[in-house]
Amino acid sequence: MSAPVFLADGGALGALGPGDLYVLDGAEGRHAGVVQRRGPGERLDVVDGAGTRLRCVVAAVEGGEVRLRVEEVVTEAAPGVVLTLVQALAKGDRDELAVEAAVEVGVDAVVPWQADRSVVVWRGQRAAKSRAKWVATVRSAVKQARRACLPPVAEPVTTRQLAGRVREAVAAGGAAVVLHEDATTALADVTLPTPSAGGPVEAPALLVVVGPEGGISDAEVAALEEAGAVTARLGPHVLRTSTAGPVAVALLSERLGRWA
Repeated sequence: MSAPVFLADGGALGALGPGDLYVLDGAEGRHAGVVQRRGPGERLDVVDGAGTRLRCVVAAVEGGEVRLRVEEVVTEAAPGVVLTLVQALAKGDRDELAVEAAVEVGVDAVVPWQADRSVVVWRGQRAAKSRAKWVATVRSAVKQARRACLPPVAEPVTTRQLAGRVREAVAAGGAAVVLHEDATTALADVTLPTPSAGGPVEAPALLVVVGPEGGISDAEVAALEEAGAVTARLGPHVLRTSTAGPVAVALLSERLGRWA
């Protein structure tokens, strides 16, 4: 069974090596030591959200501080394509469910979208509070999936701003796919960006755009296509906004070779 994952609050984990001691404190330390009652000899991983993972064994527990002995330091390679979920705001918790599942299956970044037909509107303090909930959802999903990378949650965008992001991504060698039930192209046939080989070359973005419960308006589709996006369908069935994104991310992850 894989070891549970805890997120480091800060610091360069890559500077540590086998045999070093690391103190897990703060909220994560309390959760491990007090809530989960982790004890000496148990294994757990600490990740920095940027791809570095410490494989550790608990040496001692003192209340909210868990002293760990590092056994191995693993640095995961950055993705060759930045798989990004652009999720329209949705009523209830459907948008959060979409974000949670997409992170568990491997999405690299999340962008909240204030679509024309979104019933929910993020304004003022509500925008900050709602985005904070998405950030918390991402953190929880990262730990659940035992991931070492923490996908960033962007500030919410309007359709005009989203079109700008699409245009920039396409110009930089990336792509954008708008999921739409009337599309004639299957997601399996969409041309994907060429992955970067690392180094100084920035990885291209692959945006997956998911509309709200009421669907994406014709004007939005036109604006995004004009910016360089393509429309695609997942399959013969119409999925909820809470499931379309995660399913698309899973299918694209397979095509990108992440699940090989």
